[in-house]
Amino acid sequence: MKHGEKIGVFYAAFSYIIWGVLPVYWKWLSSVSAEEILANRIYWSFIFMLVLLAVTKKWKVFLQTLKDIKVNKKVFLSLILASLLITANWFIYIWAVNENHIVETSLGYYINPLISILLGVFILKEKLNKAQIISFCIAAIGVLILTISYGDFPWISFSLAITFGLYGLVKKMIKVDSAIGLTLETMTVAPLALIYMIYLLFTSNFSFLNGSLKIDFLLIGAGAATAIPLLLFAKGAQRIPLYLLGFLQYIAPTIMLILGVLVYHEHFSTAHMIAFICIWTAAIVLSIGNSKWFISLTNRIKKDKSFSA
Repeated sequence: MKHGEKIGVFYAAFSYIIWGVLPVYWKWLSSVSAEEILANRIYWSFIFMLVLLAVTKKWKVFLQTLKDIKVNKKVFLSLILASLLITANWFIYIWAVNENHIVETSLGYYINPLISILLGVFILKEKLNKAQIISFCIAAIGVLILTISYGDFPWISFSLAITFGLYGLVKKMIKVDSAIGLTLETMTVAPLALIYMIYLLFTSNFSFLNGSLKIDFLLIGAGAATAIPLLLFAKGAQRIPLYLLGFLQYIAPTIMLILGVLVYHEHFSTAHMIAFICIWTAAIVLSIGNSKWFISLTNRIKKDKSFSA
């Protein structure tokens, strides 16, 4: 492995580790409503990104990107949609963690790559290879088992997977620097977040600046906790192959699952185990099927068959 790829693996793996342990951070804020946590997360992420742009001397590029977006309606609407999707994803995630549904959030991020495949097929008109078809069928069996066991559809898992999958799809239409992109996304919804925080200030439900320094620092720190793994991920994704990134992406939901079951003692039934085995198997099949060596091996077999014929 080349030096650049090693650095890329470190960046990507570290970003997924941070995402994996983030439930602990939101648990520390369990006394605060999910709505207020979300508002602070958006607002302080925006402030953090503004400071980062100033430090990294990307301010001029940011202003130029703003001008370009103003005259490009398609990109402008894509930016708004991306902002709304990631906001919805953040809210569902924070709410689910603090309502003791970490296991379901874990399942959601295992399902996410499969949702991305479906979006690629139906929206981008991409063709599925055999590995993708097999992995999708295996995962579908797992989700079906879990749904029957629950007697209810795992809407938290699918809401997280669908919102993040759609977010990734929309992001393809906004081709800008990762730091600038995150700044634009948080900037779009930051005014709403600030208005909501001001509204809470005049009610008895406002937790920020209400006497607890620990809560204040955690709410402000939510900005960095949000931005840093996203920036690390972007740096890693630029340096390593997609198949390797595919393997690494399962670090986060695996950590979430361990936290949910072993640390926070959430219910984990036999049906959960069967469903997760199906999802893990699907993830392995999908990752191997997208790897370069597997694709080259498949092409070689096809060539040998055509030569024999």
